[in-house]
Amino acid sequence: MFKVLVPAVACVALAAFAARTQSVAPDTSTAPMAWRLAHEGSMAKLTYGAANSDALAVMLTCEPGQGLATVYGEAQPDTPQLIRASTGPAELDPLSGGQAYETHVRLGDPVLTDLTRRGALRLVGDAGPVVLTANAEERRLVGDFLAYCGSAHA
Repeated sequence: MFKVLVPAVACVALAAFAARTQSVAPDTSTAPMAWRLAHEGSMAKLTYGAANSDALAVMLTCEPGQGLATVYGEAQPDTPQLIRASTGPAELDPLSGGQAYETHVRLGDPVLTDLTRRGALRLVGDAGPVVLTANAEERRLVGDFLAYCGSAHA
């Protein structure tokens, strides 16, 4: 009896956990989504999500002088020049609660520079393509992020 019951309960628990993960575009009806820039030591972190929340659609990090931004999230920038940092999905993505890949994108890639110039970041994931937008103030934050990442000093 237990040989059947224990695996069945484990499958139900796993299905319930998987069903509660967020999609690329978290529910914006309760908290407004926005671009935010933060610094943790020498690392800069650019996120798109709800304030004071784990509800993030994407996060980019960098260290000065590396020429690359590391991208975390369920969806990744829509560019053919994406550099995969891992061979498979992470066990559990802290942003979405599901599996995600860690990738790198060059700071001068049009997918990032379009975010500064036009206020649009094209992403693609299992749920399909999505475009995250940025207003004028957020575009300035993105420009600050790219300038900091491209500098030689922290």
